[in-house]
Amino acid sequence: MAQKPSIPKGTRDFTPVEMARRNYIFDTIKDVFRLYGFSPIETPAMENLSTLMGKYGEEGDKLLFKILNSGDFLRDVDPALMTSENVTRLAAKLCEKGLRYDLTVPFARFVVMHRNDLQFPFKRYQIQPVWRADRPQKGRYREFYQCDADVVGSDSLLNEIELLEMIDEVFRRLKVRVTIKLNNRKVLAGIAELIGCPDKIINITVAIDKIDKIGLENVRAELLERGIPAEGVERLTPLLTLSGTTAERLSALRELLAGVEIGQKGIDELTEVIEGVEALGIECDLELDVSLARGLNYYTGTIIEVKARDVEIGSITGGGRYDNLTGVFGMPGISGVGISFGADRIYDVLNALDLYPAAVEESVKVMFTNLGKAEAAASLKAAKALRASGISAEVYPDAAKMKKQMSRANELHVPYVAIIGESELAEGKLTLKNMTTGEQSLIAIDELSSAVK
Repeated sequence: MAQKPSIPKGTRDFTPVEMARRNYIFDTIKDVFRLYGFSPIETPAMENLSTLMGKYGEEGDKLLFKILNSGDFLRDVDPALMTSENVTRLAAKLCEKGLRYDLTVPFARFVVMHRNDLQFPFKRYQIQPVWRADRPQKGRYREFYQCDADVVGSDSLLNEIELLEMIDEVFRRLKVRVTIKLNNRKVLAGIAELIGCPDKIINITVAIDKIDKIGLENVRAELLERGIPAEGVERLTPLLTLSGTTAERLSALRELLAGVEIGQKGIDELTEVIEGVEALGIECDLELDVSLARGLNYYTGTIIEVKARDVEIGSITGGGRYDNLTGVFGMPGISGVGISFGADRIYDVLNALDLYPAAVEESVKVMFTNLGKAEAAASLKAAKALRASGISAEVYPDAAKMKKQMSRANELHVPYVAIIGESELAEGKLTLKNMTTGEQSLIAIDELSSAVK
């Protein structure tokens, strides 16, 4: 017996109905991206590992999917290396390429390679899948789509303000209530300096970024394990437990980081961004979260994370400023800031809250029945006229029983069925059935377009 087919863990198939829902999300995000002047690009699914490695921190590097070299990939490998436990060196010999982990690093590589063809500031959006060798769980997949918008070539914090405004607009259109959490990498650097561990900022940020998952006490324990002195952990605790309004948290943070220049710079930037967004007015909740680090090495300023308020799920959007990212590809001095919508998690949120418009699942607007050769020919002609006016239509391909044809229309949520039988054909008319109300009317064929509009 043939083996039952399956797909890799952490990946999913999507039915036509599911794809209609996903496309509703993609189209909503694209419309907002275009509204703010962003242009589309695409990059390859695989990149050279030299492009990807070292950009996401130690934990991120472990989650890269590596691709075996084509052909005889063992040809130049030392047999002794094959039996050693040095997996990293072996992987470097066997794999020169990897699947992209996100869209930001490939975008930085794109900017460097195409810099002579771009006008700066350059605003791009990109909607493509990414891959991470993570442990699959609710809301976490190994293959998922990101919807990114980035601006490079500008230091202005107006970019952050507009990106936050875009986040608000997308979720307003999708009718999802969210909280936008903000932090600044300079604040995190200031904290590391305050507790006397400026050289351990990565260890600190990796640990405190887990506070929502493992709690404050476990974060304190992990900080101690990572070599942060007990005195430093104690000085850090008040910073991780700030409360009150955003303005009150900013004030308390400024006081706690008094005398730490880089920390004060981060607070100044946060204040400018928050005040700018609040002056415009947004529907989302805006919250300062000092523990927010997102576990990535390339952020240098603003850090952004978005959580759904009505569904227990991880971050559904994130981003930040990455002033140094293009520098690793030989193009220093180019500042960038961007956001990434997690389309798969947003899809799960909309499913959980049942927020899709009814029309999203419509495959076609009008289905024509097939009641014979001559009738089908007239239906094909009428369907062509409908499509020319921008209305989707299909003709049932077989001259089957009416019950079978109507069942298909029901299953596909088709709002209208057009029936051209022998009598309708003789009169140059058709019977139009509203599948929602059940009402039927006899109309001229050339009136069909206006009737269904």
